[in-house]
Amino acid sequence: MTQSGSRLAKSAAYASITVAAVLVTLKLWASARTGSVSMLGSLADSALDLVASLVTLFGVIYAAIPADREHRFGHGKAEAIAAIVQVVLIALSAFGLVVRSVQQWLGNAPVGGAVEGVGVSLVAIALTFALLVWQRYVLSRSGSVAIRTDHVHYKSDLFLNLAVIAALVLHTQVGISGADPFFGLAIAVWLGWSAWGASQEAVDHLMDREWAEEKRRAFVERAARHPELSNLHDLRTRTSGNQDFVQFHVDLPGTMTVLAAHEIIDRVEEDLLAAFPGTELLIHIDPEGHVDEPDNPLAETDEFEELEDPAQ
Repeated sequence: MTQSGSRLAKSAAYASITVAAVLVTLKLWASARTGSVSMLGSLADSALDLVASLVTLFGVIYAAIPADREHRFGHGKAEAIAAIVQVVLIALSAFGLVVRSVQQWLGNAPVGGAVEGVGVSLVAIALTFALLVWQRYVLSRSGSVAIRTDHVHYKSDLFLNLAVIAALVLHTQVGISGADPFFGLAIAVWLGWSAWGASQEAVDHLMDREWAEEKRRAFVERAARHPELSNLHDLRTRTSGNQDFVQFHVDLPGTMTVLAAHEIIDRVEEDLLAAFPGTELLIHIDPEGHVDEPDNPLAETDEFEELEDPAQ
């Protein structure tokens, strides 16, 4: 991640912490006033938002540390770890809310203070929407996986606060006594689903998953502009936090001097990095006609042939 991207990611993390702290204070008061399990669930979610945002800040700061002797590939995976911690917290929040909703449903506890609860929820919606706008701006310029997970969670908060408003109105104004615990359960399901969705990208980063096919294909198409690369094969791609890594083999004439080969690879790297900035490239040169003994099904794959034949 660039320095400007890192600064933006940090600003988004600080904004998340501020919003979460304000909402925890407001919802703590509203929960005491209303006795609503929906509001309690919203309070629990905001409290975990605060913890998760602190974890996100740590992940963003740590991921921005340059590579060192102990971490030659940088610290980018710290963001994925932070995202996984967020997912665990969201899942715990959902489980606790299920338990509380069932208890309220069985006990038929009274709910009041609809005006206060609705007012706090409207404030929460306004603050959350403003935060989402800023996070979206940051994501467009940094691509931070930790901020993206935080963004997914706060998007769910919009629906959560709308659900709290609906639950309070239906329970206190319309007289549907089961509305509050029902919406509490619905919020728990939504949180669980959000946790599952948010975990996927973080797991992909930790497992060094290949780039998406569209991005990988775009890289090969860019490389194909260079006629010197007669055969690009053994392509490997991965992403660690906000750092992309690419390695591949190319064939060059065996009679070519080391200096000439180096100059060609320099030109190729300059062009590829212009199209994929921030990527760390590792290019291995093979003499034309050389074939390694394949030790896995991916060895000696001609990427240009795949480019020409979509069926591959």
